[in-house]
Amino acid sequence: MKKFSVLAIAAILFAACGGQKNAQNTESADSLKSFEQQQIEASIKMHIDSIAADLGKLKQLPFVQENNGGITLTKEEKQVKPDYLLSPSVSEEAATLAEKYRILSALNVDRKIASLYEMPTEDYDKAITKLIADINDPSFKAIDDTNTVFETSTTLYDAMEENGRINFFWQLAAAALVEELYVMNQNTDKFLSVFTDEAVSDVTFRIVVILDAINRLTEYDADIKPVAEAIAPLEVLNATSVAEMKAQLAEAKDKIDAARKALVK
Repeated sequence: MKKFSVLAIAAILFAACGGQKNAQNTESADSLKSFEQQQIEASIKMHIDSIAADLGKLKQLPFVQENNGGITLTKEEKQVKPDYLLSPSVSEEAATLAEKYRILSALNVDRKIASLYEMPTEDYDKAITKLIADINDPSFKAIDDTNTVFETSTTLYDAMEENGRINFFWQLAAAALVEELYVMNQNTDKFLSVFTDEAVSDVTFRIVVILDAINRLTEYDADIKPVAEAIAPLEVLNATSVAEMKAQLAEAKDKIDAARKALVK
């Protein structure tokens, strides 16, 4: 991934979950899904991939520079460290499997940001490693060699479908979406500087569609209900221009903060 883009949603740094070779396949894939459920899941995945593709077309952020095939932040940007990232200690509060997936996803986002700002990441690494061990999802093995958000998202989705963990993919996706929106809202002017009106319209439309589809999944998966309830207020983000998006993000600040607290607790 050469551009530091937020809202990539599903697997912005799931590749960090790679390298865990001792996971056991303890669950078999569900074989009795309704056609409607399959269509809903396929729709969410399509829009996730489309957002990643749309963001990949944007200009590079002004405070990001490419370096040996990767990305770094400018010297000026790294001088002011973010003080809004989650503490790795939130991993200790995860009780259920769904909560562990969500916190893993959010910490992956923040760990990458901390790394870009050259902040210590050892505690993030420890928390993420422990969560991966606790979750014990064999699907993570499939993404060891994945280098882009799109490929990671597709590969991970397919692996979790095969291993009967697809319901947790939406936990990962929702947590990443909310954490990235939260980060974006701390730096709205910087991030929106590379957006066009068309890109804003496309991305927010797809977000609304994804939120609606996740809500419909609650009929099939009770664990999704808390996620759907937490992110439902984000439907207010339906901008058709950069100026409108900026205003909506400001108005939705409390809703984004609340969604973050609800998902990562």
